[in-house]
Parts: sequence; structure tokens; C-alpha cells
Amino acid sequence: MTEWVTVCKTVELPDGQREVFGISDRWIAVFNINDKYYAIEDLCPHDDGPVAEGELDGYEIECPRHGARFDIRDGSVKAPPALQDVPWYQVRVVGDEVQIALK
Repeated sequence: MTEWVTVCKTVELPDGQREVFGISDRWIAVFNINDKYYAIEDLCPHDDGPVAEGELDGYEIECPRHGARFDIRDGSVKAPPALQDVPWYQVRVVGDEVQIALK
């Protein structure tokens, strides 16, 4: 069974913004792009650095340490030096609450 966790209200994460939340011993970055929400673990698989601090270009985020790029929609790696995907999470909005599914 999927466990859904409320991370914030929709008004707390405006379009074009991101926020990092500590949930179950993980740091999860939640993004609002065109009023659609995406979530990835804030941990670069290349060197365990914080991915969410990087520059966002469309749906790709660049790790600020070494430039690895990931798609925030599914966590897929788009550019080295990272060679594996970053974990991603399903997101839904229930009423005015943004929720992520813990795996």
C-alpha cells in the first residue's frame, strides 16, 4: 500500500519554485513547474551532493557540484558524470495539499 505524505500547501510552493523537505530520513525536493508538481530525492548519485540547489532549465536540474543533469519528471540521468538515475516520487494534490508517495 502506498503511503502518501503531505509536504506543503499549494500556496506555499508557487509556480517556478522548489522546496526541500526532510521526510523519513530522506531529503526530497519538490518542484512546481506550470502548476504541476514533481519530486526527486535531493541526493546526487555521483557524489551524494544536494541536487536541488542546482540550476533548473525546463525540466532538467543540474547538480551544482559537478554538472550532472537529471529530469525532475522521472529522475532519469541526462548528463554525466552521474551514471544512474536519482530516485523520484509520485506527487498528487488533494484539495490544497501537495503530497508525495513514499516508496
